[in-house]
Amino acid sequence: MEPGDVATVDACANVHYVDTGMFDMQGYGSVYVVDAERPALVDTGTGAHYERVLAAMDAVGVARDDLSAIVLTHVHLDHAGGAGYLAEACPNATVYVHELGAPHLVDPARLVEGTKRAVAGEWAFYAEPKPLGESRIVELSEGDTVDLGSRTFTAHHAPGHAPHQVVYADDRDGAVFTADAAGIWVPALDRVEPTSPPPSFDLEQCLADVETIRGLDPDTLLYAHFGPGRADVEGALDEYEATLTSWVEEVRRERERLGDDDAVVEALSERPELSAVWPERRARAETAMNVRGVLHALDRAE
Repeated sequence: MEPGDVATVDACANVHYVDTGMFDMQGYGSVYVVDAERPALVDTGTGAHYERVLAAMDAVGVARDDLSAIVLTHVHLDHAGGAGYLAEACPNATVYVHELGAPHLVDPARLVEGTKRAVAGEWAFYAEPKPLGESRIVELSEGDTVDLGSRTFTAHHAPGHAPHQVVYADDRDGAVFTADAAGIWVPALDRVEPTSPPPSFDLEQCLADVETIRGLDPDTLLYAHFGPGRADVEGALDEYEATLTSWVEEVRRERERLGDDDAVVEALSERPELSAVWPERRARAETAMNVRGVLHALDRAE
């Protein structure tokens, strides 16, 4: 897929996704358009390319006034940065988000500050988020549902990646919208990559979140990064558990070997296999952020 392309999720009725061109690259950021009785979006991207989401709605046949729900997995700005833009364009849409994330949609200042620290130079690929009025937001907690008429999403708290993260189980087709709780699916490599950003990454809780997804017995995993995963759902979850555990151990070993955190970041940021399918600057930035998240978690554990 190229940025702006819209594809249908074969395993799910009336579910489509658009490549938003996040970070000016293909195959990294997807937003889902759910053509239900009460149509919905799942996540929004950074906001830098929200027009592509609106164009995807047009392609699917969902009018802006008919959009009922903007369903956020969490408020990290690569998932929720476009919420204010899309809510403005779609005046009848309610924004659903975990209760811990809602204040950051109303006043995104702290979230912007934290994102700038985490992503450094990659901030140039974001848009400044537009605040949302409280009246547009419905807060969710564990087990709450989003009624789309012809299907229902159930929110399950998955705080290992971020305290405000949820995954959504779709009762219509047995799909789970995984947020970042099942890692980053890289179709070109046919594998999942770890995601461990600062400041809240928690390995044990992330592994518990994988168990939460496994307990939902999904038939399909719908990744925010990127698109539907492989048909072998159980294999993908097993792979992510192993990948994430080994990643944390690799960072721990490098810290013991080098004794300097900047050196650890530099040593581990070379990812030629990722650079072969992503722009090198993105591969390095993603990895550096994930290294810093693990280092932060190791410090917190001490």
